[in-house]
Amino acid sequence: MTTVSGDFELTMDELRVVARFVAETAQRILPAFEEMHPDDPRPRVAVDSAWTFVNGAPRTKLQRMASLDARRAAKESSTEIARLAARSAGDAAAAAYLHPIAQASQVGHILRAAASAARIAELQADGDPACGTRAIEEACRRATPTLIDVLSRYPVAPATKTRVSQLQAALDASLRAAHSRAR
Repeated sequence: MTTVSGDFELTMDELRVVARFVAETAQRILPAFEEMHPDDPRPRVAVDSAWTFVNGAPRTKLQRMASLDARRAAKESSTEIARLAARSAGDAAAAAYLHPIAQASQVGHILRAAASAARIAELQADGDPACGTRAIEEACRRATPTLIDVLSRYPVAPATKTRVSQLQAALDASLRAAHSRAR
C-alpha cells in the first residue's frame, strides 16, 4: 500500500477517506456557487477531480490544478456564500495532497469545507447560529473513525476571529472528543 511520509504516515486509503468527506460537503454546497455564477465551471471541475481520486484514480496534476482554479473562482465570487462554496470545492480537490506534517494549518484541509457549509447554512437563515450548529452536528455524524483518526494526528487548529474558523474549531473539538471517548 502506498503511503506518504512526513511527521507521520498517511496511506492513500486514508487520503481517500479525507477526500470523500470533503468532496461530499463540497458537492452538497456547490449549487450555492452555481446559482450565482452559472457560467463558471471551475468549482464543479474541482469537485469532479476530487471524486476521481476518491474512486481510486491516482492523485495527479488534475487535482492540484482544479484546486487552484476553484480558489481563483472563490476570489472572484460576488457573495460570501458563493466564495465559501467555491473554496470548499478547491479544498475537495486539494484533499488528495493533504500533508502528513504536524501543522495545525493542515486541519483546514480536512474540516474547512464542513465549517464553510455550516457558515452557508447560517447565512441562508439570516445569520441564525443554530443552523451552523446543526450543520456541524451533521458533519460529526458523517465523520468516519478513519477520518477522526487522521485528524487526531494533527495539532488542534486555533480559532481565529472569522466565523468559519470558529465553526471549524467547534467541529474539530467535537471530533477529537469523540476520538478520546472511543479509546
